[in-house]
Amino acid sequence: MSKRLLVLVLLMALVAGFVAAQDLTIDYQLNTRRYDTANYLTFTGPIRYMAVEKDGLDATSGASKLGSTEVFQPYRVDVLGKAVLSKGFRGLLLFAVAAQDQMEADNLIVEKDRSGVITIQYVHRGTAYRMVTDSQGRLSFPNGEFEARKVGYIAGGSPQVISRDFSNNGTAGRVDYAKVWNANVAGGTQIDSSRSDTTGDIQKDVAAADSMFYWDGTLYVTFDRNILKISGGLNAVKR
Repeated sequence: MSKRLLVLVLLMALVAGFVAAQDLTIDYQLNTRRYDTANYLTFTGPIRYMAVEKDGLDATSGASKLGSTEVFQPYRVDVLGKAVLSKGFRGLLLFAVAAQDQMEADNLIVEKDRSGVITIQYVHRGTAYRMVTDSQGRLSFPNGEFEARKVGYIAGGSPQVISRDFSNNGTAGRVDYAKVWNANVAGGTQIDSSRSDTTGDIQKDVAAADSMFYWDGTLYVTFDRNILKISGGLNAVKR
């Protein structure tokens, strides 16, 4: 084994062991109907400086004030780049530090039924995501109801192009989520004639089976008067 590889292996072992002994805590608020200065994302973890306190949108730059996108990276993937958390959940967190038009472009929809179950859906860069709580608003990790499906594509800064299998006009704004999550609507169809991209089947959107660790625990979700809140803590578990 080369010296460089040995150093990498030792670093991975140290980081994985350190993370596994700590918690990731999350506190989040999002107005799902309009831009709101009360939107925020807070998270803390075991890695020094990899935390933010009430990060929000910098209206001047259009980016987050405290750099949540980059700062959250060590809690999203392990040191080999393997997912340790639902990709859709991580994307959901970033709506709190993004402009209003991002929610509109991604067709974010949050619904709460009479039993108390909260369903969160959106489509970003051609992939649809869905997260569903139990009737008590609990979102469980690592194997809760997190799903993803490729339904379109995006080229550069252009709007998403969505398969007509899931959108009657080919735009994200008209996505029919009932069709997206209907397993009887098969994947594998060409999205449009301009590219070779095809739709996919419904997939679990959870930590990679071969990741070094994964997050385990429960986050608590509420949805009232268009305000979505998520809070709680997760423990890292080594494989």
